Amino acid sequence: MTDVEDRVQEFFDRYAAALLARDAAALSRLYAVPALILFPGQSLPVTDRGQTEAFFASSWGQYEGVDEAEPDVTVLADAPHSVWADVVWSYGGGPKERFVYQLVDEAGEYRIAVLTPMASPAG
Repeated sequence: MTDVEDRVQEFFDRYAAALLARDAAALSRLYAVPALILFPGQSLPVTDRGQTEAFFASSWGQYEGVDEAEPDVTVLADAPHSVWADVVWSYGGGPKERFVYQLVDEAGEYRIAVLTPMASPAG
């Protein structure tokens, strides 16, 4: 792995740990402000870290019973201050969700600037 790939993997390992700990505050700190969430048919600008924290705090029900989350990370491209990563999240026995993330480097720490859901992986 390259240094960039290692840093991106470490980022998503921290993301998975915060998700499994149901730590909405820690997850919100992994997002840049501003950020953009691109849902099908809707673009959601994130202008306050509290928006992200509230979203995660209200979404724990969809992860009921999930006690493991494995990110399969592929770095698609990198530039001096950002990285694009394709991540397939596996839990509950197989791949469940797929997103492309644009991470930006803020003072040596990656944060999610753009999140784009992709077609669900086969599994």
